[in-house]
Amino acid sequence: MTTPEAEPTQPETPETPEAETRQAGTEGRLKEQLKARLRERSAERAAAAPEERREERREERPEERLERAVRAAEQALIEYEIALETFRVEVENFSRLHHQKLGPMYARLDELDAQIAEATAARTGDPEDRRKADEARARVMPLPGVEELFHGWMDGEGLYPEAAAMLTDQSVRPPQRVRPGEEARKLYRDLVRKAHPDLAQEEGERQRREEFITRVNAAYARGDEAVLRELSEEWAAGPVPEEERLTRSEELYARLEWLSQRKELLSVLAKELEESAIGGMLRLAPDDPDTLLDEIAEQLLAQVAEREAELQRLTA
Repeated sequence: MTTPEAEPTQPETPETPEAETRQAGTEGRLKEQLKARLRERSAERAAAAPEERREERREERPEERLERAVRAAEQALIEYEIALETFRVEVENFSRLHHQKLGPMYARLDELDAQIAEATAARTGDPEDRRKADEARARVMPLPGVEELFHGWMDGEGLYPEAAAMLTDQSVRPPQRVRPGEEARKLYRDLVRKAHPDLAQEEGERQRREEFITRVNAAYARGDEAVLRELSEEWAAGPVPEEERLTRSEELYARLEWLSQRKELLSVLAKELEESAIGGMLRLAPDDPDTLLDEIAEQLLAQVAEREAELQRLTA
């Protein structure tokens, strides 16, 4: 009895036409929904575009443009005043240190020049040499008077500590640096930008700011970082100024004119500082003015040594 062969495996029966129809219908609906969504978004963008273009085309009112110009001019003036005050402090400190550290050397050179001229005239007996000797002696700086002694040693708060120490027979502290430290400069700039009187809209607030900035300037001139930090905390704890209100066009124009005049005045002061002898010396070493004093001192010491050798030769 033979075993019947197994029937071949039949392939899976394809889905029925009804299933295919349902699948195609689902895909079609999804595609239609997607197209509809895209059309809706395109319509929304098209509707919003004219409004955006109208917003871009909207012209600013004259007062808005003036207010923006005034604020920009105020900030530019403040930054200019910060730079000018920083340079003024450096010029003043350099001048004080120059006189304290190098003044005796200049006086010694003048005295040696006079002695050399007198020794030469004594040896030659020439009237012309005697005239030169008299002129050299006249150039020797006399002892300073009280006014000259304390010139540049006082500020709005009174005598500098060096001058006060001299009057009370106390030891004079070493000269400070020409340029205050980086942290002191950072604190100073931050305070001036926040508390500058030009940012006040009322006279009372302006007066308060002016008094405060006077203290800030005095502390910065001394390079007193601790006091500047205390002033920063004081300002942070003080009354918050009211926000600026939109002003009329006439007031804004007047404000711009005042800022322009103030800038012109400061430019004159800046030019005077830059063209002064001390300002010119500072420009020789803008990155490290303190080192410049040491370099000049070394040169003067070498000149003193040369003069002393020459005088010894003449009087030997």
